[in-house]
Amino acid sequence: MKKAICTIAACALISATAASSAISINTALANPVTPDKVKIVNGEIKTPLTNKPGNAADGKNWFANRKLGNCLACHANQDMSSKPFHGEIGPAVNEVATRYSPAQLRAILVDAKSVFGDQTIMPGFYKLDTGERVAKKFKGKTILNGQQVEDIIAYLLTLKK
Repeated sequence: MKKAICTIAACALISATAASSAISINTALANPVTPDKVKIVNGEIKTPLTNKPGNAADGKNWFANRKLGNCLACHANQDMSSKPFHGEIGPAVNEVATRYSPAQLRAILVDAKSVFGDQTIMPGFYKLDTGERVAKKFKGKTILNGQQVEDIIAYLLTLKK
């Protein structure tokens, strides 16, 4: 019986170590392109920010989340007509997938000013320099992480008609 207990304990230790390693690996792969390494070329970022494909359902949640992406605050979206308070500052995102490629959407989300110029008020969601009047706790941090950007892109690509 002692042998079985030791074997179970060893298995538990190995499993815990493997799970911990898997978490570390997944975290490392979640953002292989750090914000300071992102390069926008001709209004595009061709390489995804993560090794995990974007999830459209998660992207839809980030898009509507008033405490995170908060995209609805500026952009009307027919797909979310049941949600209140659509903005009119930015263009409507209806059929956005017919207007922009994934690489263009990625560049717009990462740093809209690099794509549209300084006149846009859309923030850069995956940059470290987020503006002048930023609370200390947010200085040097991105608004969204790389996976959230990829998720929102996946969602926007569903908006074809």
